[in-house]
Amino acid sequence: MEKPTNKNFKIRLLVATILRKIRVFKYRIKGYDIPYSAIIEGSVLLDKLHPTGIHVGENTLVAGGVTILSHDHCKRVDNNQPFLIDTFIGKNCFVAVGAIILPGVKIGDEVIVGAGAVVTKDVPSNCVVAGNPAKIIREKIKMNDFAALENWTEKRGWID
Repeated sequence: MEKPTNKNFKIRLLVATILRKIRVFKYRIKGYDIPYSAIIEGSVLLDKLHPTGIHVGENTLVAGGVTILSHDHCKRVDNNQPFLIDTFIGKNCFVAVGAIILPGVKIGDEVIVGAGAVVTKDVPSNCVVAGNPAKIIREKIKMNDFAALENWTEKRGWID
């Protein structure tokens, strides 16, 4: 197997960036409020019934298998139509693999949503949530423009 070169890496990174921008462009055409600086993985499930109700902040990374909803079939309104409600994810957030964001939730800026978490309520800025239902497990975190932690201080064996 050929060892990757710096040139190969740069080409792959360029292609991946172009594909991400095209994906966001397609979402924006459909009515989703997603900036080009966001990274939305290909296997993310975004609510198709109310696309204008999904709002994602700048520099936010949404990993594969995440589901983001913006309507509720259980609550019915006018002529038995589903209840449409906006869902917000802030800037510089990271939503990990398999998380579910329920309709009407507002996630603040610089938030990490743990893998498989089910977010049923609003989440304040600068914290980590995990579990089902998601609960705050850490506060006062700081994220950078790449949706990466800047101030995680916990030390565990393999983490320096």
